[in-house]
Amino acid sequence: MWCLLMCVESHDMVQKVYPPTQREPWPHIGDPDKFGPCALAFMDHTAFPLGGFVGFPDNDPDSDIPVDDKNLLKNRPILDRAIVISAGVMANIVFAYAIIFVQVLSVGLPVQEAFPGVLVPEVRAFSAASRDGILPGDVILQVDGTELPKSGPNAVLELVDVIKKSPKRSLAFKIERGKEDLEIGVTPDENFDGTGKIGVQLSPNTKFSKVIPKNIFEAFSYSGREFWGLSTNVLDSLKQTFLNFSQTASKVSGPVAIIAVGAEVARSNTDGLYQFAALLNLNLAVINLLPLPALDGGSLALILIEAARGGRKLPLEIEQRIMSSGIMVVVLLGLFLIVKDTLNLDIIKDIL
Repeated sequence: MWCLLMCVESHDMVQKVYPPTQREPWPHIGDPDKFGPCALAFMDHTAFPLGGFVGFPDNDPDSDIPVDDKNLLKNRPILDRAIVISAGVMANIVFAYAIIFVQVLSVGLPVQEAFPGVLVPEVRAFSAASRDGILPGDVILQVDGTELPKSGPNAVLELVDVIKKSPKRSLAFKIERGKEDLEIGVTPDENFDGTGKIGVQLSPNTKFSKVIPKNIFEAFSYSGREFWGLSTNVLDSLKQTFLNFSQTASKVSGPVAIIAVGAEVARSNTDGLYQFAALLNLNLAVINLLPLPALDGGSLALILIEAARGGRKLPLEIEQRIMSSGIMVVVLLGLFLIVKDTLNLDIIKDIL
Protein backbone atom coordinates (compact mmCIF):
# COMPACT_ATOMS: atom_id res chain seq x y z
CA MET A 1 0.00 0.00 0.00
CA TRP A 2 1.51 3.31 -1.05
CA CYS A 3 -0.30 6.43 0.13
CA LEU A 4 1.40 9.70 -0.70
CA LEU A 5 1.05 11.83 2.41
CA MET A 6 2.13 15.17 1.03
CA CYS A 7 -1.17 16.75 1.98
CA VAL A 8 -0.58 15.66 5.54
CA GLU A 9 2.99 16.88 5.47
CA SER A 10 1.95 20.23 4.00
CA HIS A 11 1.27 21.41 7.55
CA ASP A 12 4.47 19.81 8.91
CA MET A 13 2.71 17.69 11.50
CA VAL A 14 6.00 16.21 12.72
CA GLN A 15 6.90 17.89 16.00
CA LYS A 16 10.53 18.97 16.34
CA VAL A 17 12.32 19.71 19.58
CA TYR A 18 15.20 22.17 19.67
CA PRO A 19 17.61 22.62 22.59
CA PRO A 20 16.41 25.52 24.76
CA THR A 21 18.25 28.84 24.51
CA GLN A 22 19.55 30.89 27.39
CA ARG A 23 16.97 33.60 26.81
CA GLU A 24 13.90 31.48 26.17
CA PRO A 25 13.20 28.18 28.00
CA TRP A 26 10.84 26.83 25.31
CA PRO A 27 10.88 27.31 21.53
CA HIS A 28 7.69 28.81 20.13
CA ILE A 29 5.92 29.14 16.85
CA GLY A 30 7.95 31.12 14.38
CA ASP A 31 6.08 30.10 11.22
CA PRO A 32 4.34 32.82 9.18
CA ASP A 33 1.16 30.68 9.23
CA LYS A 34 0.71 30.79 13.01
CA PHE A 35 -2.92 30.29 13.99
CA GLY A 36 -4.82 31.12 17.16
CA PRO A 37 -3.95 32.58 20.54
CA CYS A 38 -1.39 31.10 22.88
CA ALA A 39 -2.87 28.08 24.65
CA LEU A 40 -0.05 27.36 27.12
CA ALA A 41 1.82 30.51 28.03
CA PHE A 42 4.82 28.78 29.56
CA MET A 43 5.35 26.70 26.42
CA ASP A 44 3.85 29.18 23.92
CA HIS A 45 1.82 26.49 22.13
CA THR A 46 -0.90 27.77 19.86
CA ALA A 47 -4.53 26.92 20.48
CA PHE A 48 -4.95 25.70 16.91
CA PRO A 49 -2.14 23.29 15.93
CA LEU A 50 -1.89 24.28 12.26
CA GLY A 51 1.36 25.09 10.51
CA GLY A 52 3.41 23.16 13.05
CA PHE A 53 2.61 22.65 16.72
CA VAL A 54 6.11 23.47 17.96
CA GLY A 55 8.39 25.79 16.06
CA PHE A 56 11.46 27.99 16.39
CA PRO A 57 11.74 31.70 17.20
CA ASP A 58 14.13 32.39 14.31
CA ASN A 59 11.57 34.07 12.07
CA ASP A 60 9.13 35.24 14.74
CA PRO A 61 8.79 39.03 14.48
CA ASP A 62 7.59 39.16 18.11
CA SER A 63 10.66 37.41 19.49
CA ASP A 64 12.97 39.49 21.70
CA ILE A 65 15.93 37.21 21.00
CA PRO A 66 18.75 39.01 19.13
CA VAL A 67 19.10 37.84 15.53
CA ASP A 68 22.75 37.03 16.12
CA ASP A 69 22.06 34.78 19.13
CA LYS A 70 24.27 31.73 18.65
CA ASN A 71 21.54 29.41 19.95
CA LEU A 72 19.03 30.31 17.24
CA LEU A 73 18.62 27.42 14.84
CA LYS A 74 19.70 29.47 11.81
CA ASN A 75 22.95 30.40 13.58
CA ARG A 76 23.90 26.88 14.61
CA PRO A 77 26.54 24.84 12.70
CA ILE A 78 25.41 22.94 9.62
CA LEU A 79 25.57 19.54 11.33
CA ASP A 80 23.47 20.76 14.28
CA ARG A 81 20.77 22.08 11.95
CA ALA A 82 20.74 18.90 9.90
CA ILE A 83 20.28 16.80 13.06
CA VAL A 84 17.44 18.99 14.35
CA ILE A 85 15.63 19.03 10.99
CA SER A 86 15.99 15.25 10.74
CA ALA A 87 14.45 14.75 14.20
CA GLY A 88 10.92 14.38 12.87
CA VAL A 89 11.97 11.73 10.35
CA MET A 90 13.92 9.83 12.99
CA ALA A 91 10.94 10.01 15.35
CA ASN A 92 8.72 8.41 12.69
CA ILE A 93 11.24 5.62 12.14
CA VAL A 94 11.70 4.95 15.87
CA PHE A 95 7.95 5.04 16.45
CA ALA A 96 7.36 2.58 13.60
CA TYR A 97 9.83 0.13 15.16
CA ALA A 98 8.27 0.66 18.59
CA ILE A 99 4.81 -0.16 17.22
CA ILE A 100 6.09 -3.39 15.68
CA PHE A 101 7.90 -4.28 18.92
CA VAL A 102 4.71 -3.75 20.95
CA GLN A 103 2.81 -5.90 18.43
CA VAL A 104 5.33 -8.73 18.72
CA LEU A 105 5.18 -8.66 22.52
CA SER A 106 1.40 -8.26 22.87
CA VAL A 107 -0.27 -10.22 20.05
CA GLY A 108 2.61 -11.90 18.24
CA LEU A 109 4.00 -11.47 14.75
CA PRO A 110 1.55 -12.43 11.97
CA VAL A 111 2.85 -14.92 9.42
CA GLN A 112 0.79 -15.38 6.29
CA GLU A 113 0.52 -18.23 3.80
CA ALA A 114 -0.91 -17.52 0.36
CA PHE A 115 -3.51 -19.73 -1.34
CA PRO A 116 -4.93 -19.61 -4.89
CA GLY A 117 -7.68 -17.14 -5.72
CA VAL A 118 -9.10 -13.94 -4.26
CA LEU A 119 -11.18 -13.83 -1.09
CA VAL A 120 -14.48 -11.93 -0.95
CA PRO A 121 -14.82 -10.72 2.68
CA GLU A 122 -17.83 -8.49 2.01
CA VAL A 123 -20.59 -8.15 -0.58
CA ARG A 124 -22.57 -4.94 -0.75
CA ALA A 125 -26.34 -5.14 -0.79
CA PHE A 126 -28.06 -4.57 -4.16
CA SER A 127 -24.72 -4.78 -5.99
CA ALA A 128 -24.00 -6.84 -9.10
CA ALA A 129 -22.24 -9.49 -7.02
CA SER A 130 -25.16 -9.74 -4.59
CA ARG A 131 -27.65 -9.92 -7.44
CA ASP A 132 -25.76 -12.68 -9.25
CA GLY A 133 -25.14 -14.90 -6.21
CA ILE A 134 -21.68 -14.16 -4.78
CA LEU A 135 -21.59 -14.49 -0.98
CA PRO A 136 -19.18 -13.23 1.68
CA GLY A 137 -16.47 -15.81 2.26
CA ASP A 138 -16.41 -17.00 -1.36
CA VAL A 139 -13.04 -17.43 -3.04
CA ILE A 140 -12.82 -16.43 -6.72
CA LEU A 141 -10.49 -18.92 -8.43
CA GLN A 142 -10.95 -18.09 -12.11
CA VAL A 143 -12.40 -15.35 -14.32
CA ASP A 144 -13.47 -16.36 -17.83
CA GLY A 145 -11.31 -19.49 -17.60
CA THR A 146 -8.18 -17.61 -16.48
CA GLU A 147 -6.78 -18.75 -13.15
CA LEU A 148 -5.87 -16.03 -10.71
CA PRO A 149 -2.27 -16.09 -9.45
CA LYS A 150 -1.42 -17.25 -5.98
CA SER A 151 0.82 -14.30 -5.11
CA GLY A 152 -1.40 -12.13 -2.92
CA PRO A 153 -2.00 -8.55 -4.14
CA ASN A 154 -1.25 -9.39 -7.78
CA ALA A 155 -4.33 -11.60 -7.89
CA VAL A 156 -6.52 -8.82 -6.52
CA LEU A 157 -5.15 -6.27 -9.01
CA GLU A 158 -5.64 -8.69 -11.92
CA LEU A 159 -9.25 -9.38 -10.93
CA VAL A 160 -10.04 -5.69 -10.41
CA ASP A 161 -8.55 -4.88 -13.82
CA VAL A 162 -10.76 -7.48 -15.54
CA ILE A 163 -13.87 -6.20 -13.76
CA LYS A 164 -13.15 -2.56 -14.62
CA LYS A 165 -12.73 -3.42 -18.30
CA SER A 166 -16.02 -5.34 -18.47
CA PRO A 167 -18.97 -3.06 -17.65
CA LYS A 168 -22.33 -4.67 -18.58
CA ARG A 169 -20.52 -7.77 -19.94
CA SER A 170 -21.09 -11.14 -18.27
CA LEU A 171 -18.01 -12.70 -16.66
CA ALA A 172 -17.75 -16.39 -15.77
CA PHE A 173 -16.46 -16.74 -12.20
CA LYS A 174 -15.26 -20.03 -10.75
CA ILE A 175 -16.05 -19.83 -7.05
CA GLU A 176 -14.86 -21.94 -4.13
CA ARG A 177 -17.55 -22.02 -1.45
CA GLY A 178 -16.68 -24.23 1.47
CA LYS A 179 -15.70 -27.58 -0.03
CA GLU A 180 -17.45 -27.20 -3.38
CA ASP A 181 -16.64 -25.31 -6.59
CA LEU A 182 -19.33 -23.31 -8.38
CA GLU A 183 -19.64 -21.54 -11.72
CA ILE A 184 -21.37 -18.16 -11.43
CA GLY A 185 -21.97 -15.55 -14.12
CA VAL A 186 -21.56 -11.96 -12.92
CA THR A 187 -22.36 -8.86 -14.98
CA PRO A 188 -20.51 -5.78 -13.63
CA ASP A 189 -22.51 -2.57 -13.32
CA GLU A 190 -21.19 0.51 -15.08
CA ASN A 191 -19.53 3.11 -12.88
CA PHE A 192 -19.87 6.86 -13.40
CA ASP A 193 -16.45 6.91 -15.11
CA GLY A 194 -17.39 4.10 -17.51
CA THR A 195 -15.55 1.31 -15.68
CA GLY A 196 -17.14 -1.85 -14.33
CA LYS A 197 -17.88 -2.64 -10.68
CA ILE A 198 -19.48 -5.56 -8.88
CA GLY A 199 -19.72 -4.16 -5.34
CA VAL A 200 -17.44 -6.42 -3.31
CA GLN A 201 -14.48 -6.06 -1.02
CA LEU A 202 -11.54 -8.14 -2.28
CA SER A 203 -8.44 -9.32 -0.47
CA PRO A 204 -5.64 -11.83 -1.08
CA ASN A 205 -6.60 -15.39 -0.14
CA THR A 206 -4.21 -15.78 2.74
CA LYS A 207 -4.27 -17.55 6.07
CA PHE A 208 -2.56 -16.01 9.07
CA SER A 209 -0.83 -17.59 12.02
CA LYS A 210 1.05 -15.88 14.82
CA VAL A 211 4.56 -16.37 16.09
CA ILE A 212 5.04 -15.54 19.76
CA PRO A 213 8.62 -14.77 20.92
CA LYS A 214 9.94 -16.97 23.69
CA ASN A 215 12.18 -14.27 25.15
CA ILE A 216 13.14 -10.63 24.74
CA PHE A 217 15.95 -11.46 22.31
CA GLU A 218 13.53 -13.21 19.95
CA ALA A 219 11.21 -10.23 20.27
CA PHE A 220 13.95 -7.87 19.07
CA SER A 221 14.87 -10.31 16.29
CA TYR A 222 11.27 -10.66 15.04
CA SER A 223 10.72 -6.89 15.29
CA GLY A 224 13.89 -6.17 13.35
CA ARG A 225 12.99 -8.56 10.52
CA GLU A 226 9.44 -7.20 10.28
CA PHE A 227 10.65 -3.60 10.39
CA TRP A 228 13.15 -4.30 7.62
CA GLY A 229 10.50 -6.00 5.50
CA LEU A 230 8.02 -3.12 5.87
CA SER A 231 10.73 -0.54 5.17
CA THR A 232 11.78 -2.41 2.03
CA ASN A 233 8.17 -2.51 0.82
CA VAL A 234 7.75 1.23 1.35
CA LEU A 235 10.98 2.05 -0.51
CA ASP A 236 10.10 -0.34 -3.36
CA SER A 237 6.67 1.28 -3.65
CA LEU A 238 8.23 4.74 -3.82
CA LYS A 239 10.65 3.52 -6.47
CA GLN A 240 7.83 2.08 -8.57
CA THR A 241 5.84 5.29 -8.13
CA PHE A 242 8.59 7.39 -9.72
CA LEU A 243 9.73 4.86 -12.33
CA ASN A 244 6.18 4.16 -13.55
CA PHE A 245 4.46 7.40 -12.56
CA SER A 246 2.05 7.37 -15.50
CA GLN A 247 0.73 3.99 -14.35
CA THR A 248 0.87 4.56 -10.60
CA ALA A 249 -0.31 8.18 -10.42
CA SER A 250 -3.93 7.07 -10.03
CA LYS A 251 -2.96 5.15 -6.87
CA VAL A 252 -1.49 8.22 -5.15
CA SER A 253 -3.78 9.01 -2.23
CA GLY A 254 -4.20 11.50 0.58
CA PRO A 255 -5.70 11.61 4.09
CA VAL A 256 -9.25 10.70 3.03
CA ALA A 257 -8.09 7.42 1.50
CA ILE A 258 -5.81 6.77 4.48
CA ILE A 259 -8.73 7.13 6.89
CA ALA A 260 -10.87 4.85 4.70
CA VAL A 261 -8.14 2.20 4.61
CA GLY A 262 -7.63 2.48 8.36
CA ALA A 263 -11.35 2.00 8.98
CA GLU A 264 -11.36 -1.04 6.68
CA VAL A 265 -8.36 -2.53 8.50
CA ALA A 266 -10.04 -1.95 11.87
CA ARG A 267 -13.21 -3.71 10.68
CA SER A 268 -11.45 -6.71 9.20
CA ASN A 269 -8.63 -7.32 11.70
CA THR A 270 -7.78 -5.12 14.66
CA ASP A 271 -4.31 -6.70 14.85
CA GLY A 272 -3.68 -5.19 11.43
CA LEU A 273 -3.82 -1.72 12.97
CA TYR A 274 -0.29 -2.29 14.26
CA GLN A 275 0.99 -2.87 10.74
CA PHE A 276 -1.09 0.01 9.39
CA ALA A 277 0.29 2.44 11.99
CA ALA A 278 3.86 1.29 11.37
CA LEU A 279 3.44 1.67 7.59
CA LEU A 280 1.93 5.11 8.08
CA ASN A 281 4.95 6.27 10.08
CA LEU A 282 7.41 4.79 7.58
CA ASN A 283 5.56 6.49 4.72
CA LEU A 284 5.69 9.79 6.58
CA ALA A 285 9.43 9.39 7.15
CA VAL A 286 10.17 8.60 3.51
CA ILE A 287 7.92 11.32 2.09
CA ASN A 288 9.30 13.91 4.50
CA LEU A 289 12.85 13.09 3.34
CA LEU A 290 12.09 13.90 -0.30
CA PRO A 291 14.04 17.01 -1.38
CA LEU A 292 10.90 19.06 -1.92
CA PRO A 293 10.29 22.57 -0.57
CA ALA A 294 8.07 22.67 2.55
CA LEU A 295 9.26 19.21 3.60
CA ASP A 296 12.18 18.38 5.86
CA GLY A 297 14.00 16.96 2.86
CA GLY A 298 13.76 20.37 1.20
CA SER A 299 15.33 22.04 4.23
CA LEU A 300 18.07 19.40 4.27
CA ALA A 301 18.69 20.03 0.56
CA LEU A 302 19.20 23.74 1.26
CA ILE A 303 21.65 22.85 4.03
CA LEU A 304 23.57 20.58 1.63
CA ILE A 305 23.73 23.42 -0.90
CA GLU A 306 25.05 25.68 1.85
CA ALA A 307 27.72 23.10 2.72
CA ALA A 308 28.68 22.77 -0.96
CA ARG A 309 29.04 26.57 -1.12
CA GLY A 310 31.57 26.49 1.69
CA GLY A 311 29.14 27.55 4.40
CA ARG A 312 27.61 30.44 2.43
CA LYS A 313 23.82 30.41 2.61
CA LEU A 314 21.57 31.17 -0.33
CA PRO A 315 20.11 34.66 -0.19
CA LEU A 316 17.15 34.75 2.22
CA GLU A 317 14.81 36.01 -0.49
CA ILE A 318 15.62 33.04 -2.73
CA GLU A 319 15.11 30.55 0.13
CA GLN A 320 11.76 32.13 0.98
CA ARG A 321 10.62 31.97 -2.65
CA ILE A 322 11.62 28.31 -2.89
CA MET A 323 9.79 27.38 0.31
CA SER A 324 6.71 29.48 -0.50
CA SER A 325 6.35 27.93 -3.96
CA GLY A 326 6.82 24.47 -2.44
CA ILE A 327 4.13 25.07 0.17
CA MET A 328 1.73 26.25 -2.52
CA VAL A 329 2.36 23.16 -4.66
CA VAL A 330 1.94 20.82 -1.67
CA VAL A 331 -1.29 22.53 -0.56
CA LEU A 332 -2.77 22.39 -4.07
CA LEU A 333 -1.77 18.74 -4.41
CA GLY A 334 -3.32 18.03 -1.02
CA LEU A 335 -6.61 19.65 -2.02
CA PHE A 336 -6.61 17.70 -5.29
CA LEU A 337 -6.04 14.40 -3.47
CA ILE A 338 -8.76 15.16 -0.93
CA VAL A 339 -11.29 15.82 -3.70
CA LYS A 340 -10.18 12.76 -5.70
CA ASP A 341 -10.27 10.42 -2.70
CA THR A 342 -13.65 11.75 -1.60
CA LEU A 343 -15.14 11.09 -5.05
CA ASN A 344 -13.75 7.53 -4.88
CA LEU A 345 -15.55 6.73 -1.62
CA ASP A 346 -18.26 4.10 -2.10
CA ILE A 347 -20.92 6.27 -0.50
CA ILE A 348 -20.14 9.13 -2.90
CA LYS A 349 -20.08 6.76 -5.90
CA ASP A 350 -23.53 5.50 -4.96
CA ILE A 351 -24.87 9.06 -4.83
CA LEU A 352 -23.32 9.89 -8.20
